[in-house]
Amino acid sequence: MAAVSTATVALGLPARVRRTVDLLERRGYALPPSRLAQACLGGPVPSSAVLGSLAEAELGLHHGLVVSAGCRERASAISDRQRDHPLVAAAYLGESISFSRSLAGLCPFVISISIAGSLASGGFRESDDVDLNLVVEDGYRHLAYVALNALGLLHALRHRGKPVDAHTARPLAPRLMTANLVLERSACFPLARQDEDMAYELFSSQPVVGAAFLSSVIQANPRLAEHFPQLARTEQATEAEVRARLPRWLYPRWLDRPARAVGLAAWRYMQWTRRHSPEALARVAFVRSTMRPYTLFDNRGLLE
Repeated sequence: MAAVSTATVALGLPARVRRTVDLLERRGYALPPSRLAQACLGGPVPSSAVLGSLAEAELGLHHGLVVSAGCRERASAISDRQRDHPLVAAAYLGESISFSRSLAGLCPFVISISIAGSLASGGFRESDDVDLNLVVEDGYRHLAYVALNALGLLHALRHRGKPVDAHTARPLAPRLMTANLVLERSACFPLARQDEDMAYELFSSQPVVGAAFLSSVIQANPRLAEHFPQLARTEQATEAEVRARLPRWLYPRWLDRPARAVGLAAWRYMQWTRRHSPEALARVAFVRSTMRPYTLFDNRGLLE
């Protein structure tokens, strides 16, 4: 079992449980007591301890999930997602791993790829897209974004019958593989953000390429493990080597500037297609706000 953060433990268990639930709800998630106990801010605790802290933390159990009063109405829908997750996730997980390995093979400047979002958190449904977190060599953020989306469009053409919703409907093919976060190597040492939200992003994601590199990022940013000691995992998943299929010289760094222009135009077009969907626009705005200062095409981002 992971160690417990003494700094966070000083808050007291009810406060830790409440802050964990608040963090999850900001992301649209909720967990049953057993999973919440393992994902608790400050380190894992027994399920019985979570249940015993609910009253003092002003939380309750609804549809088997630990939620605040403000999330009670959403508990049923979240529970349905978690119930349906095993029925569809396995196929999409395999697709995501294969896609990620292809992307890393075609783009030798990609250092690591992790599956994030609902597919990693356990609430995936077939109309969702797959969120991918990337770390790339310096000077390649926008080129990586364009490459992922170009390869993602080709991949999605094979899945035109996939169910979609307001977030994933697209003119040619459904939105399927998408960039959630793109970081450069130098931005990881140190990370500008080492708050509990960033720590949870790393904790909840599933590395599929470059797991050893991500472990070095966690070790170099010790404040992350102060929030979630679970990050300091001693075991390393076995990872098959990804062989570069194209030489690095095909991708000079100057390509990143035109790639930024192409990516920005594509992103603005996607926003235009959402103009009649306030829910989709609001969701995009929220996700982008949580990713600052790492948000692409954002003048407030430190890396832009």
